[in-house]
Amino acid sequence: MIRRVRGLIGAALAAAVISVSPLPAVALDDAQKVEFGQFIREYLIQNPEILLEVQAAYEAKQEVIQREQSKQVIAQSRHVIFNSPNNIILGNPEGDVTIVEFFDYNCGFCKRAMKDMEEIIANDPNVRFILKEFPILGEDSTAAHRVSTALLRIAPEQYETFHLELLGGRDRATEVRALEIAINLGVDEAALRNAMADESITESFREAYQLADGLGISGTPSYIVGDEAVFGAVGMPTLLGKVANLRDCQSATC
Repeated sequence: MIRRVRGLIGAALAAAVISVSPLPAVALDDAQKVEFGQFIREYLIQNPEILLEVQAAYEAKQEVIQREQSKQVIAQSRHVIFNSPNNIILGNPEGDVTIVEFFDYNCGFCKRAMKDMEEIIANDPNVRFILKEFPILGEDSTAAHRVSTALLRIAPEQYETFHLELLGGRDRATEVRALEIAINLGVDEAALRNAMADESITESFREAYQLADGLGISGTPSYIVGDEAVFGAVGMPTLLGKVANLRDCQSATC
């Protein structure tokens, strides 16, 4: 009988813990609270998988909250996300679906994700792909991105080739390496250095930082697909799934 009662209490405790429902403390006197507290401890030690279930439920709930918060920020910041003059637009400028990627030239995951971008653009002629210069990995990254942004302004026709070579290379992205690639593409060094001195480049980085902060983006690559922020190098199948959802139900998650 005692075992049966303990089993029933255990099941109730599991349900209570998972649902995070507080027990009515007024129903127990001090001695009962101590006894019940000891039982809770013993039960959780014997059934630690409950804690994993609680953690999973918590993470799922936080994911929903984060998704809703990012949707609000995206709705409020649509112009700066999708139409900022600092955007780099690849693929179809008139595409029916837009993917936005925040990247850093020294991000190893961004290097892998570059191939996802190339394949998406190559296989779907109706995707508009926006790159956000987002240097967060130190001074070398900031310097390399400054060269990149300056090159976009004075030689936009060379940007995609430059971008793929710098991001796809094995060498660390630095100002020296970025300048070397740009000059090899025929970009005038003096004009490029002059453009690099423009302080509005710093403002363009600040725009990306502020937007990322509002969306909860702290690492690269991170994406905006339609109405949703997507964190990490999630891979082409996930991105294409969200593209398909946007076309089916006008939301990245149907």
